[in-house]
Amino acid sequence: MARKLNCSAGLLLYKVYEQQIYFFLVHPGGPYFAKKDGGYWTIPKGEIDIAEDALTAAKREFIEETGYVPDGKFMELRPIQQKGGKKVLCWAIEGDMDPHKLISNTFALEWPPRSGKIQIYPEVDRGAWFTFTQAIKKINERQIDFLKQVIANVF
Repeated sequence: MARKLNCSAGLLLYKVYEQQIYFFLVHPGGPYFAKKDGGYWTIPKGEIDIAEDALTAAKREFIEETGYVPDGKFMELRPIQQKGGKKVLCWAIEGDMDPHKLISNTFALEWPPRSGKIQIYPEVDRGAWFTFTQAIKKINERQIDFLKQVIANVF
């Protein structure tokens, strides 16, 4: 299916527990990210189909990458631009999911490179809840603004 160029959409799941906010972030799967941690976690997100509403795409991507169906009031956040130039649209939603129950879709990749062997990897290999202080050390630096926007709107 055709995709909207240079734009993706995602959801930032958050919860408030004992007067502290927690953010649910995911770590990308596959061999390129296997040993990378700080700065590589992200909101569940993906490309928007050409005929698809951005919020619908964000919900679809969240479900595909986590297996969790978000439900409730979606709070639109100001978009950010990644280092590579891609615009990321994001909505925050309050919810709670068990990271141990994360189920991700998969992708095929020739690995090792030029080996002719096709390996299957999860798009997301794990998810976890982080406080703001923890999250800013884990998340892609350009996405920190999403965390700040949620805090400004929740507290």
